[in-house]
Amino acid sequence: MVGFEDTVTGKEHVALVCGDVSGDAPVLARMHSECLTGDSLFSLRCDCGFQLQEALRRISEEGRGVLLYLRQEGRGIGLLNKIKAYHLQDQGADTVEANEQLGFAADMRDYSLCLPMLKHLGIQSVRLMTNNPRKVKALEAAGVTVAERVPLQVGKNRHNEGYLQTKMGKLGHMMQDEHFRDQE
Repeated sequence: MVGFEDTVTGKEHVALVCGDVSGDAPVLARMHSECLTGDSLFSLRCDCGFQLQEALRRISEEGRGVLLYLRQEGRGIGLLNKIKAYHLQDQGADTVEANEQLGFAADMRDYSLCLPMLKHLGIQSVRLMTNNPRKVKALEAAGVTVAERVPLQVGKNRHNEGYLQTKMGKLGHMMQDEHFRDQE
């Protein structure tokens, strides 16, 4: 485990490293944004905790990889605002509308901090586990080679179907129903 501090925001981030990630071969990687409710409290409202568990399982199975755990709760709006967004969702707003009603963009995350983290670890090329095209574009724009996008579709259940539809329809996430592993 390697810790990092963003000198601009003061937020601390963590890289969980498995095996030898040096060399030219692309490294299995996940950029995972903090989700207290999904990662630690096992919420069924999102797919975050399921994605975290599956990414760690795949990295462990491969024996080589990295998970960047980014402190960007609630797609960057913070925990307390995320809780407010949950209340708006309970009243009928989708996840994007809730953020916007609170005065935020749909996704406030900044992935620029991933480049120095990966550089420090000696990683130049990744096989990125994500459904989010913004993550691929952000790494490529920063000069990291994304050799492959590895779909990470897990955790679909009756509590988060609408959330996942919104991620696909409004945020452009690349997902297909037949690839989901149902967690109920």
